[in-house]
Amino acid sequence: MTASPPRSADCSRCLALCCVGPSFAASADFAVDKPAHTPCRHLRADDGCGIHDRLRSRGFPGCAVFDCFGAGQQVVQVTFSGARRRVPSMFDALEVLRPLHEVLALLDEAAWSPVGDDAVGLRDRVEAMVALPADALGDVDVGAVRREAGALFDDLVAAAHAGRPGTDLRGADLLGDDLRRRDLRSARLRGALLVGADLRRVDLDRAELLGADLRGADVRGARLAGALLLTAPQLEAARGDGDTTVPDHLGRPAHWA
Repeated sequence: MTASPPRSADCSRCLALCCVGPSFAASADFAVDKPAHTPCRHLRADDGCGIHDRLRSRGFPGCAVFDCFGAGQQVVQVTFSGARRRVPSMFDALEVLRPLHEVLALLDEAAWSPVGDDAVGLRDRVEAMVALPADALGDVDVGAVRREAGALFDDLVAAAHAGRPGTDLRGADLLGDDLRRRDLRSARLRGALLVGADLRRVDLDRAELLGADLRGADVRGARLAGALLLTAPQLEAARGDGDTTVPDHLGRPAHWA
């Protein structure tokens, strides 16, 4: 078994790869257009963000919710052996490693479930993939990894819902919907569009939230502690408060009241 890579970002050990590599278009998530491989206008000479403490108020909530799951420092510190400056091939490596690190974060949760043995086996194989040298990362089939992990997560959810399945809302368009009177316990919300949805005080125990879009969703007072396959970026994208419960392995976003 290889040494486990980090599952959360440490920007101090990266070279601001996410502030340079990706492109983004002016939208509700980003205040301006930025071409790929071009430094953000707010990137400082020391690779810090000049508006990090004001991202949301300055129109960059997309940056506030982004999480590389530790892939950035993996690229710089491991794949490129502690490089001191950015090179173009780092961005290619990040495109492979970021989704793999996200899968690893979800497999950590699955490892404690009834499908734990299979999750640990897949996690070991993915950890070996992320440790590959830069010239070998291009051969990794990220799509195949995601499909295998998706099938395993299906088994996890089935085990969690055994005898008490909930509503199947996979891929549902619930944008802006008032869901306060819906019974969403054990619901399947994989890939659901929940942008701006009203989930105040909704019980989401054992609800599957893999890939659900929670941008601007109102989860104040909601019970998310028992939700399945929820990630930190999803919490960052939602609006919660001190009464919102969250899983023990995830932190409470600083912007929640």
